[in-house]
Amino acid sequence: MKKTILKVSGMHCASCVANIENALKKEEGVKSAIVNFVSEKLYLEFDPIKISMDKILKIVENLGYKITTETDEKGTHDHHKEVKAQEINKLKKRFILALLFSLPILYMAISEMLELSIPEIFENYGIIIQFVLTTVVIVSCFNIWISGFKNLLRLKPNMDSLIFISTAVAYFYSLAISILMFSGITIEVYLYYESAALILVFISLGKYLEAITKGKTSEAIKKLIGLQPKEATVIRDNEEIKIPISEVKVGDIILVKPGEKIPVDGIVIDGYSAVDEKMITGESIPVEKKEGDEVIGATINQTGVLKFKVVRVGKDTMLAQIIKIVEQAMGSKAPIQLLADKVSFYFVPSVIVIAILSFATWFLLGQSLVFALTVFVTVLIIACPCVLGLATPTAVMMGTGLAAKNGILIKSGKALEIAKNVNIVIFDKTGTLTRGEPSVTDIVQIEDEIDKNSILQIAASIEKNSEHPLAQAIVNKAKEENINLSEVKNFQAIPGHGVIAGWENKKILFGTRKLMIDNQINPNLIEEKMIVLEDQGKTVMILAQDKEIIGLIAVADTLKDYSKEAVRILHKMGKKVVMITGDNKRVGQAIALQVGIDRVLAEVLPQEKSAEIKKLQSEGNIVAMVGDGINDAPALAQSDLGIALGSGTDVAMETGEIILIKDDLRDVITAIDLSKYTLNKIKQNLFFFFFYNIIGIPIAAGILYPFTGWLLNPTIAAAAMALSSVSVISNSLLMKRYRSRIV
Repeated sequence: MKKTILKVSGMHCASCVANIENALKKEEGVKSAIVNFVSEKLYLEFDPIKISMDKILKIVENLGYKITTETDEKGTHDHHKEVKAQEINKLKKRFILALLFSLPILYMAISEMLELSIPEIFENYGIIIQFVLTTVVIVSCFNIWISGFKNLLRLKPNMDSLIFISTAVAYFYSLAISILMFSGITIEVYLYYESAALILVFISLGKYLEAITKGKTSEAIKKLIGLQPKEATVIRDNEEIKIPISEVKVGDIILVKPGEKIPVDGIVIDGYSAVDEKMITGESIPVEKKEGDEVIGATINQTGVLKFKVVRVGKDTMLAQIIKIVEQAMGSKAPIQLLADKVSFYFVPSVIVIAILSFATWFLLGQSLVFALTVFVTVLIIACPCVLGLATPTAVMMGTGLAAKNGILIKSGKALEIAKNVNIVIFDKTGTLTRGEPSVTDIVQIEDEIDKNSILQIAASIEKNSEHPLAQAIVNKAKEENINLSEVKNFQAIPGHGVIAGWENKKILFGTRKLMIDNQINPNLIEEKMIVLEDQGKTVMILAQDKEIIGLIAVADTLKDYSKEAVRILHKMGKKVVMITGDNKRVGQAIALQVGIDRVLAEVLPQEKSAEIKKLQSEGNIVAMVGDGINDAPALAQSDLGIALGSGTDVAMETGEIILIKDDLRDVITAIDLSKYTLNKIKQNLFFFFFYNIIGIPIAAGILYPFTGWLLNPTIAAAAMALSSVSVISNSLLMKRYRSRIV
């Protein structure tokens, strides 16, 4: 299967989206076709053996839409930006032209309504002036007529079809009456020139405002794309040369001075500096970088000079991957949109049927042709299928954009919808709740004459010769405390038990109870102290000097900074929190106790993690799994919502539906909270659509006339329809005010 993104222009409402999707899904070889009305993109997955790209392009073009292939080449975004600006400018000119030519018509209509005196030229040639000006307005908006007429002929009517039918009926009816009047036939009827003209004016205004506000929903992508610098300083043959970023290759050595942007991803080989990474990770505090640390493209070097080796360029950089994920998420559909898609498919044909039935009913009930035509035109105009095409995509685009700004990558609309229903959050222990790196937690002094610093110095001096992770933790602790290490002699590692070495003419043993017993040292004296530490999930090592125990050092995998806070807030939100680990039950329970976790699944092998999630799902739970490693990938895939840490492996990031770039577990809360907020916006938008049309269409059909004698004017209906689309987009844009519940 091949995945591609195509640019579609010429869409006018949700019916256009449905027409394209349904036409492509019928074709053999097309696995999925998702059209985003807001971004004007078609996300396609197809089998190139069964269906060619040329055929796909032809199918869409035959429906009356313009389609072009998108590439990842440099400059493509700028080109699309330019095209979009030209389109907005064209819509603006069309609206201004239509407005200018319709103002005299509006003036005549208001004067007639209010029985005001008007200039003689309007009195004598009013009908001719109205005809000429309305014709100019129709010509300026003729593309709407062409689109509406073509879609009617294809039996796939869209919003333009409703506008075409209503304005064409109003225009040609008025023209016919005008011809009769000029033929000398005296007839007292109402002319609809101002309705035809003003309807097109309001529609033009609506399309112009819609184009502007639609562009604002994709600001997150524009900002991300704009982050990447255009040039890089490369060191070649000991010379600094500036080259375009497109020419940077893996393995190049890049120099970045204070205040400059880091152009691509790499590993620092020389220098020290603080780097502002908030544009990528959302982290407000600058991160210190030294030799061996990774730097991310598009972040800002602040204080020192850095020299780094390029490891990723172009599409492989973290920024490019983030842009790709955010774009795909913006183009995806939340399951709730399936309802909107079904409604949109039948909506326009239903409106046409309602308009015809309304016309026929009033005419048969004895009302005049003018009355029946007014109802017919108003019903067609007030209906707004645009809102259906905007309701979900605008909210999804805003939601995923806000998440990206906060260092959270939400990969699909489906993930947004599932997240709010999650009732159990499972955390992997090592590397997720904990740092995944053991560190010294306790140093216990046994003899008064040997203090804690001396215990650490002796243990670290011996362990610097060992490659064991626990040994590294002890050496690191000594470095932190600025303790000088001594040379040791006759170093001997006893696998699984500890080490023996000579230090300052003394025999030192450092390790387990078994090591002590094997060397005729009785550990019973310190047993009570060891049990207390071991019950806290710590690994305890005994330090002995010449047959005498002088100290204990406890090492544990420590909690990440915000693990406890994340669990507390999840509980506050009413979620159950579970920890899954391959460690023994005692270690698992000790960590759970520190964090406040409800349930521990201990001694679970990597391949068994997904089975444990299945069990929870079989009990009717919606499960989110938070993990970071390769062994978490099956569990992330099995869960209803996989949340991967950005600090983890590429496999975990590929499998997870949500990625937390910052490695901050509080972002699990923000992701769930933001998804709930986004879904509420989608529901508000859909409610507005149904409420507007359920109220508007019956009023347009004249339901209030028998009780009030009032009939809705087609011009007012056009204004309401134009503003309804803008209202929905504006409601989605209000999402910018979102604030996380994490303070």
